[in-house]
Amino acid sequence: MSIAQYQSIAEDWERRATIRTRPRRLLENDDKLIYPLCRQPLVLSAAFLEHCPQYRDFVLAQSFYKFLNDVVIFETEIVDRTARSIAKNRFSLPFPLACRYDAMTVVVDEDYHALVALDFLQQTIALTGIQPLDLPGQIELSHALPAAQAQVPAHLHDAMELIGVAIAENTVTQEVAAFSKDDSIKASIRGLMADHLFDEGRHAQFWTRLVRLYWQTAPSDDRDYIAQALPTFLAHYLTNDLQKNFDLLLIENLDLSASSRRALSDEVTALAFPITHQHPLLANVLGFLQHSGLLQTPSVAQALSAYLPMPGRSA
Repeated sequence: MSIAQYQSIAEDWERRATIRTRPRRLLENDDKLIYPLCRQPLVLSAAFLEHCPQYRDFVLAQSFYKFLNDVVIFETEIVDRTARSIAKNRFSLPFPLACRYDAMTVVVDEDYHALVALDFLQQTIALTGIQPLDLPGQIELSHALPAAQAQVPAHLHDAMELIGVAIAENTVTQEVAAFSKDDSIKASIRGLMADHLFDEGRHAQFWTRLVRLYWQTAPSDDRDYIAQALPTFLAHYLTNDLQKNFDLLLIENLDLSASSRRALSDEVTALAFPITHQHPLLANVLGFLQHSGLLQTPSVAQALSAYLPMPGRSA
């Protein structure tokens, strides 16, 4: 895709961006859940159901707080930084004005998403009376980006950042879609996720087009450097270590006997999400790499061969 073929998201943003079209959503005081059970396996574990089912709502509220905090970190500390750098022409990869304008719409959207997340954080505390525990200061992407950048020459740090953010933006879209369709949670929270999804689908297209523009003109040596760094990025991005640490913190804050706490901790520690071709988010990552043109590059396909579906191997 040449720049002449670049399709701007500006018109779609003017017509449909949630910051322009959505009213404030208010949390309902009903019997629906704050957070989906399926997204917090701890409350479905045999040990939890045996020892402390009465703490279900506390754990779900804390899990929702972590989710909202992760959104704020993702949007304001990572995506905003990259998009703002592109918009202000401070990125080492030069992009035309149309791309930079689109990048600024992403900045506006992401900061608004963070604002809405903080609003829901306040509303949930007021409704439940449950105060948040100490929330993590970083997310998986906070580790994945610098780890991958350390694997490439300095002149490719921005390119690696662009690709890492694009992977994340394409992955989060699928996660939010699943969240928005869960009928067990409060309607306002489903609406929050649907609003977020409305914007993130546009963002995913934007980042994919930007990466495709870059990749078409990237020298073969630079492509190969980035290819070799992608497994490092995925190892840090797809890990569940931060979630596991948060769940262990949750358990420490439950009023339980030492033996019950140990049984719960054993359940959390045993939950494993190995980063193989069967990882639940990998299909989204590979879909992005296919659409952006990276996966058609031999060095990328070779570097990610362990994650690619093969004949006779189930997806």
